[in-house]
Amino acid sequence: MKRLASFLPAAAFAASVAAAADAPARVNNPSAAERFAKPSEALTTREDIFWKRTPLPVPEDIVLEASGITPVGGKRLLVTTRRGEIWWVDGAYDSNPQPKFTLFASGLHEPLGIIAAPLPRKGYYVAQRQELTRIEDTDGDGRADVFETVAKIPISGSYHEYNFGPVLAPNGNLRLTLNVAFGGATQAPAPWRGWMVEITPDGQMMPIAAGLRSPCGFLVTSQGAWFYSENQGEWVGSGRLTHVAPGDFGGHPAGLAWSRMPGSTVSLRPEDIKDFGEPMHEVAKKVPGVKPPAVWLPHTVLGISNAGTIEDLTGGKFGPFAGQLFVADQGQSKIARVALEEVGGVWQGMAIAFREGFESGIIRLAHGEDGVMFAGQTARGWGSVGTKQQGLERLAWTGQVPFEIKAMRAQADGFTLTFTTPVDRATAENPANWSAAGFTYLYHRAYGSAPVNRLACPVRKIVVAPDGLSVRLALACLREGYVHEIKAHGLRAAGGTEPLLHPVAFYTLNRLPAGNRIVPLDPKEAELCVAPIIETVLGHTAKHPIKAPGDWPNDEGDKQILLGTQPGLKFDQTLLTVKAGARVRLIFKNTDDMLHNFVLCAPGRGQAVGEAALALGLDGPAKHYIPETADVLYHTAVALPETSDTIFFTAPAKPGDYDFVCTFPGHSQLMKGILRVE
Repeated sequence: MKRLASFLPAAAFAASVAAAADAPARVNNPSAAERFAKPSEALTTREDIFWKRTPLPVPEDIVLEASGITPVGGKRLLVTTRRGEIWWVDGAYDSNPQPKFTLFASGLHEPLGIIAAPLPRKGYYVAQRQELTRIEDTDGDGRADVFETVAKIPISGSYHEYNFGPVLAPNGNLRLTLNVAFGGATQAPAPWRGWMVEITPDGQMMPIAAGLRSPCGFLVTSQGAWFYSENQGEWVGSGRLTHVAPGDFGGHPAGLAWSRMPGSTVSLRPEDIKDFGEPMHEVAKKVPGVKPPAVWLPHTVLGISNAGTIEDLTGGKFGPFAGQLFVADQGQSKIARVALEEVGGVWQGMAIAFREGFESGIIRLAHGEDGVMFAGQTARGWGSVGTKQQGLERLAWTGQVPFEIKAMRAQADGFTLTFTTPVDRATAENPANWSAAGFTYLYHRAYGSAPVNRLACPVRKIVVAPDGLSVRLALACLREGYVHEIKAHGLRAAGGTEPLLHPVAFYTLNRLPAGNRIVPLDPKEAELCVAPIIETVLGHTAKHPIKAPGDWPNDEGDKQILLGTQPGLKFDQTLLTVKAGARVRLIFKNTDDMLHNFVLCAPGRGQAVGEAALALGLDGPAKHYIPETADVLYHTAVALPETSDTIFFTAPAKPGDYDFVCTFPGHSQLMKGILRVE
């Protein structure tokens, strides 16, 4: 018999909901007592106990911006690079690796993936920007000598027209995902941009689904379901993993310019998609064909540029997460883990942190022999929290099992969480060790979205399984279409003090399943569950002074500065000069296709401020990614593309070099400059 650990009566439940609604700031901020998480450096040290990260040395004369990886028999790798090369890598599996790199091919146009051709075909398939290519070494000398164009891919010349893949389909065809061009805010200038397409061995191209923005990672699972990862941007509130079937529309309207073409599987037209400004799941109810994600990957928490995605098919050689997905992130140099389930014909599931601390931005993952994982990395043009510009790393399970949330399954009144090892019953049964909240993202033309409609989900009942390997939580205020954040900072493993390695999980609840409830439905719950409104408008403050002080003789001040942006995470000026104590009017104009801000910092503190902004997590958008620290002197709001913000401030009285950075997550490493006070 399952033991019933705690139960909140209706009166206490109502009081807890009311209190949560009156205190939205506490929804996603655990108290000091709840926090066990140590600084990031300590987390990576603990993660290394279970999954050992090994950078593979690369000769100085090779720029290995690894963009595609395919393991080959005999413990060899073939690695493509953004520079247009393909390298044989030998020795990548060695305990003390000193790999040998041998050039297999060169002169390609930014290949972003490679796979072995299935028999009876020979060689390898590579996705270049402008075509799908079959490459083969026919004379056995280790260098490719056949480059066969399988299918041409239309391009306009935009830097943003990436071509991802290929992935082998179960029917023997190949699939690619085609990035939209230059943000794609209006339309795709070349056919099928923003689509997933399928190509037959003889080069016939068939469109599958539209609405993709920057689908760097995609796969077909062992269950035959296709998913692609997506980057935050215009029409994309946050990173996400979307299930895709023929005829689906993933949300970005640029590719709909081609939905009238022969062969289109999508019935939606550009005029059907408006700047709704509503949650995506609500729009999907009114606009048939719009496909909300299976799993949201909260921005800045589980990545900022979600990329390569693979399924664990190692049969337990990589650890206890067989059949789950791993999603790389380029901007935050880390990997998230996703456990999916299908409810009522709709995919949904849990996303949780897995491993961070990689040397550069990860865009490709591949499992090799013995279950090891390889991570291909590059930072050029985007920046990443890793310290290097490119590289290749190996990740191997050490055989030790961490105390982790293994998976979550939706229930009619909450979730069942399973664990990798038994949980300590006393800590699991204590309601103070659990907290939950729901939120979602807006579907609109603007770049990204702050979490909206955030609402606490009070715990009503806890049931711990007799073996301690699962806990069922009954929660109030569950909502379909919302991400549900579950925090379990106080849990410990049975028989000791070991905390969860990653105590926060996010479950995207697209469908509430039918089934038994462990608490009765409270008829007053609907009226009590009213989401608090979180203000995201940044007004006039001491550090965001949008009005000239009254003692200024005019609004011009002593000096005017017009600061702009450039593609590739750059300000258009990196050195500004002012006199000490000068009255400064700074106009920050964002002409890029991404979001940016301007933050003036104390000397030498720009990177520390950028890291603090990244740590804001879900609260970052509402704060315009401005951390509360004395190191921030003045700042603008986050400026959308083609918008500006003007601030008025008095330059510091002390001469010196003052850092300025963009603190939008992942930008500060590259987007920086100096305000020199003379």
